[in-house]
Amino acid sequence: MLGFKALIFDVDGTLADTERDGHRPAFNAAFAEAGLDWVWDAERYGELLRVTGGKERIATYIAEEGISLDPSRDAADMIAGLHRAKTRHYVALLEGGAIPLRPGVLRLLREARDAGVRLAIATTTTPENVSVLLDNAGEPGLRDWFEVIAAGDVVPAKKPAPDIFLLALSELGLDAVDCVAVEDSDNGVRSALGAGLRALLVTVNDYTAGQDLSDAPLVVDHLGEPDRPAHALIGDLGERRMVDLETLDRLHRAAFGGA
Repeated sequence: MLGFKALIFDVDGTLADTERDGHRPAFNAAFAEAGLDWVWDAERYGELLRVTGGKERIATYIAEEGISLDPSRDAADMIAGLHRAKTRHYVALLEGGAIPLRPGVLRLLREARDAGVRLAIATTTTPENVSVLLDNAGEPGLRDWFEVIAAGDVVPAKKPAPDIFLLALSELGLDAVDCVAVEDSDNGVRSALGAGLRALLVTVNDYTAGQDLSDAPLVVDHLGEPDRPAHALIGDLGERRMVDLETLDRLHRAAFGGA
């Protein structure tokens, strides 16, 4: 019998590598559409990823670059408009099938669903982004597998604050001891741990591989497939070289003392 009842997933960089080839070009398309000469290359976008939330990322860029905005326009309204345009471009990329799920993600989701493990999402991206990603992931009805989708501006503070995970736990009606969290970044680690989710798995990507993830008990390069083994960067993955329910159960029992 498994020691946990639910898995709570981040989305961007965790379920899919959405940042470099999804969100970044969508931001650039929105800027160009608005007549702005702003271009976020891969390196600059990686720097901006320390800030969670698309609108917050735009505001940080404006401040760091010392950009003077038109004083006749409300800055918050302008940023919100850019973000709406970016979401439209991003959704088009997803609908075109440009961004698949990461290795092992669908396998693990199927295993969890078959075992009666509840599924939830805790992310700072918009609900529309989550829905379109799941609807175009190649598995009919995948969105409906998730009992809770906590996303976007539904909490006062975004990651690394714990608010979005606390909301997901509340909507699940579960305590942190009942769950395992899956993240990809240092901000996500801080958010999950702040919510008491000590059973925490991190799957790194190109943007997060160099971050300090030492507070996470298990860090892997990806979840793994039978023909594509995963590698543990922190912690012990076990002999199968895949993250499966048994791996997560060991992680949970170690975090919560066999609870």
